[in-house]
Amino acid sequence: MRLRIRLASVFATALCGCCLLVAAAPLGFAQAAPTAAPTPGTVVSPSATYEKLLSGMEKEFVDLAEAMPAEKYDFAPPVSFGDFKGVRTFAQQVKHVAVANEYYFHDPATPLVDNRAEIEGLKTKAEIVKELKDSFGEAHKYVAAITAENAFVMTQSGTRAGMTAFGIAHFMDHYGQLVEYLRMNGIVPPASRGAR
Repeated sequence: MRLRIRLASVFATALCGCCLLVAAAPLGFAQAAPTAAPTPGTVVSPSATYEKLLSGMEKEFVDLAEAMPAEKYDFAPPVSFGDFKGVRTFAQQVKHVAVANEYYFHDPATPLVDNRAEIEGLKTKAEIVKELKDSFGEAHKYVAAITAENAFVMTQSGTRAGMTAFGIAHFMDHYGQLVEYLRMNGIVPPASRGAR
């Protein structure tokens, strides 16, 4: 008798779980409809593929840069937190990303302008965030020019596809570091706020 009750309980739990999954499925599809992925077999251009990645990750990075209060832009983790001697401040990290974006995403048909000193000289949060956004503007122009024909053709600094991949990986590496800077200051990163 006990076995029968236990089996009935397991069956009822499983049935309830299946019903919840079936009921929730239309909600998931309804939410995904506006940004539905191309159907399998559809050829997607390199620029469209990279643009989607760049846009999503840019939003996370810029939102993070804007979330840190201006008075905390000089924050660097204290040595008491671990081996943080000589690490970049929050501002220096964001400026570094702006400089690197201009390297990774510069037009290979034009000479690279070295504006590191100018960017390093920026002092206020507003100036730094503007420079960051401008560097992403250049990244979007670069990505828009990637075609199936030129994606893997070698330029002075690498292939367009390769430089884009490195550029995105680079700023997301710094994103991971800056997430910790925010959390050390009691700030939940914007991209993590909806997950609670």
